[in-house]
Amino acid sequence: MKKNNLHREGWTFIETLIVMTIVLILTASVGFGAAKQLDRARTVSATSQIETFSLALDSYYMDNGFYPSESQGLNALWQKPSSVPFPMNWNGPYVSKPVPSDPWGNEYLYRVPGENELPYEVCSYGKDGIKGGTGADADVSSCK
Repeated sequence: MKKNNLHREGWTFIETLIVMTIVLILTASVGFGAAKQLDRARTVSATSQIETFSLALDSYYMDNGFYPSESQGLNALWQKPSSVPFPMNWNGPYVSKPVPSDPWGNEYLYRVPGENELPYEVCSYGKDGIKGGTGADADVSSCK
């Protein structure tokens, strides 16, 4: 006569659900922390790039006696502008490569004059691409 063995090997459905829940919680917490660090790194990168543009703009000013116009934009740091005001003493390029997008893939904004009575402003609207915000969505500006 065959004996039915009630003891089965393997995991029950409930045990599997518990393990999957624990794995998902751990994965989510690690992923959230990594995303937060990535946002912070992008903000630091935007700040660094804006500082580089500011130094390049000041060099442009020292050579030409004026900053690029808003219509010439930051591209005037890479290529000599062909529109008014013509930089007669352009000694560029003032940056090592064409002006990139900000770390979130948006264009940097360049305004002449800038806020707080400054001659210019270079700005990124952060992760959301909208003026204002907090955290990763906060603006990064040469005027702050």
